[in-house]
Amino acid sequence: MKKTLLATAIIGALGASAAAQAATVYDQDGTRLDIYGRIAMGIAGGGAEYNDDNEKIDNSAEFVDVYSRLGLRMSHEVNSDLTAFGRLEWRFKGDERDTESGFREIRQSYIGLESQQYGTVQAGNFDSFYNQFVSLPFDVYIDRGLEFAGHPKQSRGDSIGYYTPNLEGWTAFLQLKHYSERGELEPVRDEGNVVAAQGGVQYEQGPITVGLGFVDDVVRGGGNGKLMGGLIGSYQINDQFSARLGYEGRKNSDTRGGGYDTWGLGGTYTTGPWAFNADVYNVDPDGDDNSRTAWALGSYYKVSSNFDVFLELNQRDQQSIDVTIGGGDGVRVERADGDDIYYLTGARYHF
Repeated sequence: MKKTLLATAIIGALGASAAAQAATVYDQDGTRLDIYGRIAMGIAGGGAEYNDDNEKIDNSAEFVDVYSRLGLRMSHEVNSDLTAFGRLEWRFKGDERDTESGFREIRQSYIGLESQQYGTVQAGNFDSFYNQFVSLPFDVYIDRGLEFAGHPKQSRGDSIGYYTPNLEGWTAFLQLKHYSERGELEPVRDEGNVVAAQGGVQYEQGPITVGLGFVDDVVRGGGNGKLMGGLIGSYQINDQFSARLGYEGRKNSDTRGGGYDTWGLGGTYTTGPWAFNADVYNVDPDGDDNSRTAWALGSYYKVSSNFDVFLELNQRDQQSIDVTIGGGDGVRVERADGDDIYYLTGARYHF
């Protein structure tokens, strides 16, 4: 699948793409095997000061693993138009010794067929197509900062998807995720087996990338049982600067999850070995007073083609500021209570 111009700009600045860093282990007679991964460590701190029960928690600094992983990409040319492919990717905890499991997550595991003429079909455990074709312009942070739907959205296992080849800039996509109760005692849940659908179109031409999509946000997958939709795009202003704008929302409901409207505005600036991200969101849940402003900042420096360092900041709920002007009291500024700014800094080695 073709990446957006924004993602390409960041990849070029950081040298952090798994595809770019992958080492070819075998390539003969149309069969290819690549191995890739990264070891990433950092220090994280700040963030929420209270848990869901409004109890004070410790949010001091901690040495952390930053999504270290190891993966394999496989492909075989069936003929001049058709290629069979597979992908397998694990996550491991790289900041401390693990004598129990080694790998702690199978992050990707899928197979498929790609035709230049008819498109691509794949099945298994993979990133949400909505994320890949719609919300990807904002998915630029290593850790926190994305307020639109991310790669696990109604995806990650028991999924099948199809997307068309690029047709003069247009690509259409459809994905189905199956939630099964096979083998369970009946009735397990009121809704029984459930299929969550997502789909849409992406337009990519020159400096413009725009994605329009929907997700059937079923309760089984953490949603509210209503359709969620988004319209998100980016514009490559020049070789160094990209801007992005997006909207995402879903209807309110009395069931789990509720509704919301989210607007996002941001940009990426690259210069030499440096890259910088800045994004701000307005998140407005329907029917309540929990509207919030969130922002994220990121800076990244490419030490070499395989090694980069980074610093990211995120405020999920920006504290409000009240300014009062009154008589002899002068001007008084009061800042409402809120979470501390979350920060993450560290380094990654890509291979």
